[in-house]
Formats: sequence, structure tokens, C-alpha cells
Amino acid sequence: EEKKEGFETSGGVRAGGTSEHCPRRLSQRFRSTSGQLICSLIAVSYVVSLKIMDVKGDNSLALFPAQFPITRGINNRRKKRKHMCEIPSDLLMEIVMRLPAKSMVRFKCISKQWSSLISCRYFCNRLFTTVTRQQKPHLYMCLVDHVGQRVLLSLSSTSPDNTCYVVNQDLSITGMGGFFLNLVRGLMCFSVRKKACIYNPTTRQRLTLPAIKSDIIAQQGERKDIRYYIGHDPVNDQYKLVCTIVTSSAFFKNVKSEHWVFVLEAGGSWRKVVPLENYHPHAPATVGQFINGSVVHYMAWLDMETCAVVSFDMTSEELTTILVPQEAGDVALPAARMKAGLIEYDGKVAVFDHTHLKEKCLVDLWVLKDAGKKKWSKKRRFLQPCQKHLVHDDIELIVKGTTQDGKVILAPMKMHSQFYILCYDMGNNDLRKVEIKGVPDIWFDKECYFDLKYSMDESEDVIYLET
Repeated sequence: EEKKEGFETSGGVRAGGTSEHCPRRLSQRFRSTSGQLICSLIAVSYVVSLKIMDVKGDNSLALFPAQFPITRGINNRRKKRKHMCEIPSDLLMEIVMRLPAKSMVRFKCISKQWSSLISCRYFCNRLFTTVTRQQKPHLYMCLVDHVGQRVLLSLSSTSPDNTCYVVNQDLSITGMGGFFLNLVRGLMCFSVRKKACIYNPTTRQRLTLPAIKSDIIAQQGERKDIRYYIGHDPVNDQYKLVCTIVTSSAFFKNVKSEHWVFVLEAGGSWRKVVPLENYHPHAPATVGQFINGSVVHYMAWLDMETCAVVSFDMTSEELTTILVPQEAGDVALPAARMKAGLIEYDGKVAVFDHTHLKEKCLVDLWVLKDAGKKKWSKKRRFLQPCQKHLVHDDIELIVKGTTQDGKVILAPMKMHSQFYILCYDMGNNDLRKVEIKGVPDIWFDKECYFDLKYSMDESEDVIYLET
């Protein structure tokens, strides 16, 4: 009988082996319930055939270290020798990268070698640059009530047209939750008691960064706000946090601001950013921020009449400020009346202004066409009459970013008896209601802070952060 020797993956990759005649065969099967792996090891005399696949037969999977003792029988059974079948390290890494993220985290417990491989920065970067995972649209929702009770929920779409999201996992741990949720490459950032917290929902690792010793102090009658934004520096391969601290009196008078950077690595500490000469002190808006590559963008107010887009480059650690056109709708509006949020539109920075959505059924989209020349373009859309009932007079809406296909997410500022969001398609001028189901009953009919983020990352991060 002729057998094929070698290692075969689901994509048809085969390593080594020739054809031999074999008189007998020894078959062993190992099953791992945690990773749902099936490893069929077929050992024949002078021939080794290794075929590794998952339950569905979609991927080729391997255990680590990739050495399997093979006993080869000869005519004299008393003489036995053990041979090892080794999988090249580069091929092994390609195999492991195709495992589900949760399985990778479990397999870190196998050995130090496993843990080092899966936790190393090079391996995690390969997950984002080479492996494309088929994932449904994903939402993260954070709820905080007036007594400080917190919950962080993971939601996924259950319908082909994404008209309903259902809670599929409670990611809460002790001290979890917080305000102003934002994320990058699978890492979440939020603030708890004015400190920045980093949370990896895949590994369940949580870090609380030290407090900042600010150089500005709020005087009597002034308030002090602290905002954190997380990003990734691709040049130096570093995760960084930028913190904006601002003090101001009523109606954005006497605004003072400063900025700090923290590199997420062993021995990291807060460093103050030296602003450029044309720096404008500003107060970040409560909504409207997103990450485009290595640049974090957020909306801010210089005073009651002047709105701006502030951009922080994670590589150069420089801040730039671009003023937003004062015209909102048809006339200039102060900060107290303007309802807008920062989004990404066709890869560009844009301001979605829905100030007149209820009364006039219109929205304005200001797109930053040329950042160097500070040139903006304006698009106006009128809501369809049949969809006017979706925007009630007694419900305040806030912008929560965009979906992967460019729809603007509008969420009620307060939720009680029903959890939902609105998705507005600017291209087709279509507004749809998306229900959120599976929220724990204790969060109904109670006032709570609500924050929501749409995840556009195709991969989950299994990196272990050290500080």
C-alpha cells in the first residue's frame, strides 16, 4: 500500500515526505475540548503522515512545541528507536495565528514557550497585518448608574441587515466600566475616578495608570476635566495614551489646557507634551472622537462660539488645531445649542451636525477635504417624511461614530425602558432603528450613563501589557 508522507494544511500546503510501502499502521487521536481541536497522528513504519485540522475542517491547527515522538518498528521488536517530527517555527506561527483568540489565551498556559510566542509584540502585529478574520459587526456598551455600579457588555448582530444587536458576553470584572470609552486594536481605554484604565477583553487584563500631577489648578468657580485617548504608533510599534486636562469657567471662559503622553511599556510614565507656537487652549467636547491610523482626532471648543478639530499624531506627538466653519445649519450657533459629532467619512475627518434634525428634518455634513489648506466642503441631507417618527422631540441624540460601511450611529443620551440606536445612511438618505436586546433587567427604568463604541478591528489583541 502506498502512503503519502508529510504535513498538510487546509490550504493544500505540504511539507516533506516520499512514498513508501508500509506493512502496518498505528493511529492515535487526541482531542482538546478547550480549543476544540482534533489532531490525527498516523505513524507507519519508515513513514510519518501528519494531518492537523479543526472540527469544521476550516483551518490547520497544531500543538506546541511541534515535536511528536514516533516509534518505528522493525523486524526485531526489541530494538526500537524514537524519532521526532518537527514543524518549522515560521510555519507553526502561521498555524497558531489562525486559531480563535480565546484559544490562544488558553494555550498560553501550556508552557513558557507558548506564552512567549503568543504574547510577543511581533506575533500580535502579525495578527493585524496578515490574518483576516470573518467577524460580524461588533458593539461594546458601557453602563454606569448614579451610585457607581458598572457593566461592560459585548454585542453582536443577529440579523443579515444588522437591524438587531444582542448581548453575547458580559465583560465586566471588578472595577470594570467607566466613562468615555474608546478603543484601538482590541484595547479599551476609559476613565475611573480621573485615572486612565486599559482593558483587554480577550485576555481580561486590566491596568490602571498612575494619576497625573497637573501643572494647572482649577480656581474658585472653575471646573477641571480630564479626557484620555488611546492610539498606536506604527513607526515605534507602541501603544500610547494622550491625556487632555482643561480648566475653564462658565461658558468656556478662561480656558487653559495641557497634554500628557504615556507609553504602554515597562517603566512607562507620563510625559508632558510641549505645544507648538500656534497652539490654542481648548476644552474637548463630550462626544466626537475617532482614530485614523496613528492620529487621534477629537472635537473641542476654544470658546462658546469657536469649535475646532484637534488632531494628535501618536508618532510625532504633535497637536494641530483646525477650526470648524461657524455656520451650523444656516446661522452660527454657540456651543450650548450646537449638536454635532466628529466622524470619519470616506477616510476623511468630518463633522456630522444634526442640530436641526428634529425641527427641520435636515443634517449637515462638513468634510475636511484638505487639512493643509483647512478647506471644508458641505453636504446637506433631508430626512424622509416617513422616518420622522424615529426622532422624537423628547429624546436627545448624540453621535457615536460610524459603522464599517459608513453609516452614522446616533444614540439616545438617556435610555430607560428600551435600548436602541439609530443608523443613518448618508448615501441613501436612510435612517433605520437598530434594537439592542439582552441587557440585564436591572438596567431598565433607571437613570444611567451610557456609552457605546463600534469595533472596526478585524482581529482581537492577545498582547500582554507591561507597565
